[in-house]
Amino acid sequence: MFAEVFVHPMRVVGVRVELPANQPVVLLREEDGVRYLPIWIGAAEASAIAFQQQGVQAVRPLTHDLMRDIVTALGTRLEAVHITEMRDDVYYAELRFTGGVTVSARPSDAIALALRCDVEILGTDAVLEAGGIEIPDEQEDELEKFREFLDTISPEDFAADG
Repeated sequence: MFAEVFVHPMRVVGVRVELPANQPVVLLREEDGVRYLPIWIGAAEASAIAFQQQGVQAVRPLTHDLMRDIVTALGTRLEAVHITEMRDDVYYAELRFTGGVTVSARPSDAIALALRCDVEILGTDAVLEAGGIEIPDEQEDELEKFREFLDTISPEDFAADG
């Protein structure tokens, strides 16, 4: 059995599209420090996160809504999401359920589900050391511009060109 790794509570700052590659990225910020964790994700997961942050309700349950409903129907509860490691520039996460049950997940799916279940997102020391970036005070204006951008973006901005 592995010893518990110290974890940092993280909050979702938002989702944006990184140009010129049009690659969505979700930005997490550690609540007990100054580091940010950018995680590049797929368009569908970006939409799921953005929908939830904006309070958009679909007529029929989306995949992550369905996952939340299945968890509830099975009589268990998601307790937390852990961003556990970064290996070969790929992030890994775990869903932690009641009774000590853990399930491996992509961080993007784990984050979308965490937002729907209103549970903590936690990042390990190793993840923040490997991928975390500090944004100095003089760059706070840039961060504020990013937040303003997040306030104006809509989930449709993540639709794939077809």
